[in-house]
Amino acid sequence: MYAQRLCAPLSRLSVQRLPSMLAASQMRAIQTSVVNRDIDSAAKYIGAGAATVGVAGSGAGIGNVFGSLVIGYARNPSLKQQLFSYAILGFALSEAMGLFCLTMGFMILFAF
Repeated sequence: MYAQRLCAPLSRLSVQRLPSMLAASQMRAIQTSVVNRDIDSAAKYIGAGAATVGVAGSGAGIGNVFGSLVIGYARNPSLKQQLFSYAILGFALSEAMGLFCLTMGFMILFAF
């Protein structure tokens, strides 16, 4: 009796209802693919934005380097040339990290 109840819905399926059921399942597949594409593009934009946040840190680092340079000039003007060379080195390293973060953001955005 239990087996008859399980088989009853399958036996009641008519051949006329099958095309409409197939169309509904195909429509779901199309909607799912569009949603997946939207999620993928949203994740790509979020990842690119998160990767480029380091550019703000680079700007803060450059400000810190040149602020320290001014303080160093004020304390000991005789070390002007040595302090300036250290400041240029700090600026270059900080700028390189900012450009690296920006490059990673563009790579995430356009390569994936």
